[in-house]
Amino acid sequence: MTALNELTATEMVAAVRSGRTTCEAITRACLDRVAARERDVQAWQYVNPDQAIADAKARDRSDRKGALIGVPFSVKDIIDTADMPTEYGSPIYAGHRPRADASCVALSRKAGGVLLGKSVTTEFANVHPARTRNPLDLTRTPGGSSSGSAAAVADRMVALSIGSQTSGSTVRPAGFCGVFGYRPTYGDLRCVGIKEAAGSFDTLGLIARSIEDIALYRDALLDIEPVPVAKGVQPPRIGFCRTHLWPLLEPSTQALFEEAAARLARAGAKVTDLTLPPEFDGIPEAHKLISGFEFSRNFAWEIEHHWEKISTTLRNGRIKDGLGCGFERYLEARDLAERCRARIGAVMEPFDVLLTACSTGEAPVGFNTTGVTTLALIWTSIYVPAISVPAFKGPAGMPVGAYIVGKRNRDRDLFAFAEWIYRKLA
Repeated sequence: MTALNELTATEMVAAVRSGRTTCEAITRACLDRVAARERDVQAWQYVNPDQAIADAKARDRSDRKGALIGVPFSVKDIIDTADMPTEYGSPIYAGHRPRADASCVALSRKAGGVLLGKSVTTEFANVHPARTRNPLDLTRTPGGSSSGSAAAVADRMVALSIGSQTSGSTVRPAGFCGVFGYRPTYGDLRCVGIKEAAGSFDTLGLIARSIEDIALYRDALLDIEPVPVAKGVQPPRIGFCRTHLWPLLEPSTQALFEEAAARLARAGAKVTDLTLPPEFDGIPEAHKLISGFEFSRNFAWEIEHHWEKISTTLRNGRIKDGLGCGFERYLEARDLAERCRARIGAVMEPFDVLLTACSTGEAPVGFNTTGVTTLALIWTSIYVPAISVPAFKGPAGMPVGAYIVGKRNRDRDLFAFAEWIYRKLA
């Protein structure tokens, strides 16, 4: 029999609704896993077992059986919680207590989810590495910035977690840890109560162990009736998009994708090479300027009053980029991103989804980096939905994610086609 903490969120909901188990039993199983593994994995910034069990018991007593009834979840510690500290990955905010839940937390609880605690984030959701380890190999990074979120889901501590993405902060750690990471169409999921990095790009990111769970959680956060992932779709039209950043990939990763394209074609998909228009080559630089400019203004108070508590990584990276970027240059970068957004519909029209990469390969050994951040920037910047699926194994046997990119405002179609692709590659 599968241990309760190893069930997917969809399976947990079904088990509670059928009376085969209780919210309390599932919560205790997840807390037991946290107790057994947290010393090694270090995925959590804050956990309150007594509070989580009390919440689960209240769910069992209630007549309300929401879409996430009994599902333990975590949220990245840049997301406000009224009853737990929210420290944004920075000593500046040690012990900080917001007055209200972020909208995504409130909606998760409304749907019956049980918040176990706060997942470790890198400093202000940037690139300075946090303490979390990859649960599949404790000598490797889990990626970032949603480090704890990906690790907690991968290690079966929770079924669901909310991260965030400004660059590749959800999909890269999901790929490194062998789970599913989803970045929605920009603007669909509300970000009230989340520490903003760069509003032009910030989105919630959802991490789970199945595409079905991703779809379920998205609908819960939209506060709508859940719609199952469509089954039996026709083999998709896939654009194999290497982008101008393809040389950054390790040769073994390039080979995995080339073989995947061939396997998908043999399975019935129409796979065609896609080269993006040359203007898209400028998006990574534009993203750096836009995100840096906005971040350095958003964090003016921290920069002015707590400079010494900000890591040198952040000072010499996004803050330096932002303070060195004039407003006119920022506008030029923003104009380029908007032109590319206007063009992507026509570029993607012949395809159902695109196949590309969001990491250079397996999770790096060591903890001085969270991995190369560049590969997801194009898709993050043009506001299309995308999902990392754990389709491959690298030379060391560690997971490598395949990045499936969908059309803007067609997230449900993305889920269906990504499920088809995953079944053919996994």
